[in-house]
Amino acid sequence: MWRATIKGLWAHKVRLGLTALAVVLGVAFVSGTYILTDTMNKAFDSLFSTVEKGVAVDVSGIPQFTANGPDSQAAGSAERVPQSLLDQIKQVEGVRTAEGSLGGYAQPVDKTGQAIKTGGAPNLGFSWVYDPDLASVTLTQGTPPKGASQVAIDAGTAQKYGFHVGDPIKILLQGPPMQATVSGIFRFGSANNLLGATIVSFDPPTAQRALVGGGAWDDVLVAAESGVSPSELANRIQNILPKGFQAKTGQQAAADNSATIKKGLSFFNIVLLVFAGIALFVGAFIIFNTFSILIAQRTRELALLRALGASPAQVRRSVLIESVIVGLIASAVGLLAGFGIALGLKGLLKAFGLELPTTSNQLLPRTIIVAFAVGTITTLVASVGPALRAARVRPIEALRDAGPTADRVTRRRVISGSLLLLAGIAALLTGLFAGPTQPAAFVGLGAALVFFGVAVLSPLVVRPVAGVLAAPLRRLGVSGRLGRENAIRNPRRTASTASALMIGLALVAMVSILGASIKASTNDVLERTLRADFLVSGSGGFQPFSQDVADSLRKTGAFSAVAQYRNGVVGIHGNATDIGAVDPSQIEAVADFPMTAGSLSALGKDGLLVYSTTAKNNGWSVGTVVPVQFARTGTQNLRVVGIYSDNTLFGNYLMSLETFDANFTQQLDQFVLATTAPGVSDAQAQEAVKSVQKAFPSVEIQNQAQFREAQAKQIDQLLGLITALLGLAILIAFFGIVNTLALSVHERTHEIGLLRAVGFSRRQTRTMVRWEAVIMAVFGAVLGTAVGIFFGWTMVWALHDQGLTVLAFAPGQLITYVVIAGLIGVLAAAWPARRAAKLDILRAITTE
Repeated sequence: MWRATIKGLWAHKVRLGLTALAVVLGVAFVSGTYILTDTMNKAFDSLFSTVEKGVAVDVSGIPQFTANGPDSQAAGSAERVPQSLLDQIKQVEGVRTAEGSLGGYAQPVDKTGQAIKTGGAPNLGFSWVYDPDLASVTLTQGTPPKGASQVAIDAGTAQKYGFHVGDPIKILLQGPPMQATVSGIFRFGSANNLLGATIVSFDPPTAQRALVGGGAWDDVLVAAESGVSPSELANRIQNILPKGFQAKTGQQAAADNSATIKKGLSFFNIVLLVFAGIALFVGAFIIFNTFSILIAQRTRELALLRALGASPAQVRRSVLIESVIVGLIASAVGLLAGFGIALGLKGLLKAFGLELPTTSNQLLPRTIIVAFAVGTITTLVASVGPALRAARVRPIEALRDAGPTADRVTRRRVISGSLLLLAGIAALLTGLFAGPTQPAAFVGLGAALVFFGVAVLSPLVVRPVAGVLAAPLRRLGVSGRLGRENAIRNPRRTASTASALMIGLALVAMVSILGASIKASTNDVLERTLRADFLVSGSGGFQPFSQDVADSLRKTGAFSAVAQYRNGVVGIHGNATDIGAVDPSQIEAVADFPMTAGSLSALGKDGLLVYSTTAKNNGWSVGTVVPVQFARTGTQNLRVVGIYSDNTLFGNYLMSLETFDANFTQQLDQFVLATTAPGVSDAQAQEAVKSVQKAFPSVEIQNQAQFREAQAKQIDQLLGLITALLGLAILIAFFGIVNTLALSVHERTHEIGLLRAVGFSRRQTRTMVRWEAVIMAVFGAVLGTAVGIFFGWTMVWALHDQGLTVLAFAPGQLITYVVIAGLIGVLAAAWPARRAAKLDILRAITTE
């Protein structure tokens, strides 16, 4: 049986190679993701170990609340170290020197007057550290900054934007902008900058003013005297520190800083693995289909083995061993291809402004194990069904033709498919609406079961749906009619092939509906609630900006109301939660703010406004005291003073700007709304806007129509990226159609030979195969679009409380996807069609 298995593999090497390609692509994405993230982790560990190597002890405030992932930075900084405590640290025995380090927002302006945008990385400002053992940067040109008119900048920004020592430069700050001269250019450890961020450094006195330090420091960096160990010195310093502050060794601080950045980027790893999982899920359908067809074609061969004494278990093991060998080979190739995927993902990060420190690619044992486990197990599981079917082949089948048996709609298929579909819908709805502890797991399981259920039931609708889709082909001659008949003669095979494409198209259609719904909901919100004439947002709509922008708008006299909005992340019930901050005296002049209880004017110090659904879910009412955790000040008791009924513009929680500034270290605006004053013409308002935008080039000031257009572009860019990543699943489905057609052509060799013998031309043969592929692809697209519409509807329904209030479709996009699916079918048919047309007529006729 072992020799028979190897010979079977070799006899079908091309077809199994096409099957393995589906696994290769999925495994490559998984291994590439791990290689990239492990490389990133190694780079950050090395980078921070280098920059902290001379620091014996690092003293900082203890964060009273921390958040993981993308929310980690928005949670804010801990309480800063006061100057008085720095003076005490300098007196501790064993301290050679100590310097304060302060960081904050500082955005340089390029030589054309445009604020430098990083595509997502922050614009950082730091105080210069003079002691060479404590400095985290290395000066490569010029001198350290000195005085209020000098700054040093990172080498990456200097190279990209053409700055040299002595050049003038404008820096945008939390307060008024600063005009300065570049005194020096530096590197951050061995890197030109940090993750694509811009870095500006000031001398310590200037940093206190520019970064609003208030005479305190984010960290105190300590160098030890000779012979004093870092751990010993850290213990001595910890003994003099008041509650809320901590002393770490430099090595521990480096590890913590690296871990913070890695946590912040961990969501990227998760997102990529989700797309890799989708690709493997699609690949499993291809594997199942290929092995099913091969088993059907090898019925006589398997029956002969049974007649010669092979047991059902031996036949079953033979097929499973074939799948394991295919899985192992595909996993090995996928692991090697993962290096290319990692390189491509690194380039993608760079395109978004996140440039990684250089280091060698990291291939850890975990990546190898995961790659082989994922590829082999996926292939093995997908082949279990065909293996069981092979074991049921009876010896008498050796006397019959090896053609495919007719498909029958069995009661078992209807029942099992219906149960899978219902279970999937139940799990999906549970994850979206029931609030389980792991909602993502329920949603993922539900989506997978829905796909399985639709795939199991889809053979029932192949004939009627494909018949409708292929009805025009009857008018296109014999080739069109035969292509239609070939597509529907084996509904199970057609449905299985189309199911792989269905998954990719369903997810793409869902993304399309989500995008259209988000844009429609945004427009609806702006029309219903927004009274402001102008909206101010940061670079690309993401970066926060100076609160002096709002002050400058007020000073123009062109606006009757200017309302600032800030936001951050706090802990409520131990969970990271977004919270906004507004000035209650201004907000009603720029937006409709419907209250159901309490008063907006009551929002003062230590007050809290809550969205009605959030209040209901938590059992809160006006007067309820809510413990809220802040990274800087710890737990603060905020009292609910009002409940509002529309959260689409301001989220679920609002505090006053006064409360925000008292509990967050950095006070930057996320957006500003401005209403034109009575008697001020549009031209005068636009002139005032231009003057402010010229002074603060980091912001975009737009009217409502411009803002809607900009928001739509941002949504389209994000959804375009998601669709591009889903393209991997569609690519795998493409190879699935190629594989199915190639196997189908081989199976119908005798039939095609007879057609050619009675006058069927090569061109007609190619056309017949192409139409068969088009029907498969369009059937999968139609099925996927239907499932995608269902998924889109459930997602919009689930996100209603998060502001997604309008269900909208993009019919043009959905029709385009179906047309593209047809083109995919034409491309997928190219090779099998050529093979069919080139068959030798005599040999084909004599083939049994």
